[in-house]
Amino acid sequence: MSDAGVEVDVPFTLYDRAAFLPAADALVLADLHLGRGAASNVDAPLGDGTDAVDRLDRLLAETSPDTVVIAGDLLHSFSTLPRGVEDDLLDLGATVDRAGASLVVTPGNHDTMLESAFDGTSIDEYRLADGETVVCHGHERPAADADRYVIGHDHPALSVDGRKLPCFLYGPGEYDGADVLVVPAFTRLAPGSTVNGMRGRDFQTPLVADADAFYPAIRGGSFEEALWFPPLGECRRLL
Repeated sequence: MSDAGVEVDVPFTLYDRAAFLPAADALVLADLHLGRGAASNVDAPLGDGTDAVDRLDRLLAETSPDTVVIAGDLLHSFSTLPRGVEDDLLDLGATVDRAGASLVVTPGNHDTMLESAFDGTSIDEYRLADGETVVCHGHERPAADADRYVIGHDHPALSVDGRKLPCFLYGPGEYDGADVLVVPAFTRLAPGSTVNGMRGRDFQTPLVADADAFYPAIRGGSFEEALWFPPLGECRRLL
């Protein structure tokens, strides 16, 4: 591992594929893509729903949030609900309920079936309790003004010493003066988009224009604390 760690002052705490915002008492994750395993051609795919719910349960125990917000693409399939997805959704809701939290989903571009499968709170853009942060999927420009946006959509990953790792991207003031935090896909079935060589035009979200200004960070696995790297424009030569 390169000695690339830097100090970045942020108003959130990074966990394994999720972010906790203390001022809003909210846990944000994105891109669960429930049903992706069942829809794949893999003979014995990872039980993506059970895996996601189990990992969320551990995060809830660690962070005790008041609100859990899923920043889009809760579902994977555009036109069907693969077998087991409805049970996974019930388990997800029950897990959040047991933790004493409320669940909010901001639909993503994959969530065309969400209305027929999820009867909880769903809103395109959700403003957190801090009043400063808006969560949305990130596939479209947000309508709401905010000091900070938390999004998913691009499934960022960082290649470090030959290993591809899910990563966060943080751009202070990078969207019309607002901060942007891009969280990695919560599903472990998504391969991720390797951001090392990506420019703004390579991102699917309109909230990342100057990718070189975004700080990558990795957390999870052997990394018990978030490891921050210099902005992409500077750290490419280090990786």
